[in-house]
Amino acid sequence: MAKSKYKRVMLKLSGEVLLGDQDNGIDFDILHALCGEVVEVAKMGVEVVIVIGAGNIWRYRDNTGSGIDRVSSDYMGMLATIMNSVAMQSSIEAQGIYVRVCSALNIPQVAEPYLRRRAIRHLEKGRIVICSGGTGNPYFTTDSASALRALELDCEVLLKATKVDGVYDKDPKKFDDAKRFDSLTYTDVLSMDLEFMDSAAVSLCKDSKLPIMIFDLTKKGNIQKAVEGESIGTVIN
Repeated sequence: MAKSKYKRVMLKLSGEVLLGDQDNGIDFDILHALCGEVVEVAKMGVEVVIVIGAGNIWRYRDNTGSGIDRVSSDYMGMLATIMNSVAMQSSIEAQGIYVRVCSALNIPQVAEPYLRRRAIRHLEKGRIVICSGGTGNPYFTTDSASALRALELDCEVLLKATKVDGVYDKDPKKFDDAKRFDSLTYTDVLSMDLEFMDSAAVSLCKDSKLPIMIFDLTKKGNIQKAVEGESIGTVIN
């Protein structure tokens, strides 16, 4: 059996990955395949915390022309993360692993409130914990939420899974000569103003020396490779 480098990990998932070829919503084939990969990692004995974004449903930066103010828009995004989290919970549990969705917003009919000690106990019992609702506050991204929860729940690494295979000096979709970094320091990221993750999240990780790995979620098996410590993306430490 494959052996993990880490005992407890924070897996930050891009909501956009769930889109597939759709303009909005969830491609359920992608959802179930993704959750299957998470289940395989959990079966290795890794304690998994998940934060998933809501780019497939709603986020402020994609809807600045909507006429909805920033605070209201951010709360809509938080609710959208709960929708994605509940979908993941259903898919993962159908594949044999128990999941608890913990929300920073109080929606007791859908998710239990996020309480640090309770979340840690779930992890110790072998349950996957999905932290939804962001931080519960506007103006904070799910990147910040993932860094905060990773530190609160004593995760050993923040695995940021996106549609790109690492961090580049410029947008690889626009520039053929974009350079991918194998590793960076937190200071490099902040000084170069690299936009793969918001600066508040990077600063949180820097202050507590929590390593970050950015890798391509769309390649099957990459989540397991990441927890095994393979060099499949960019490492920030």
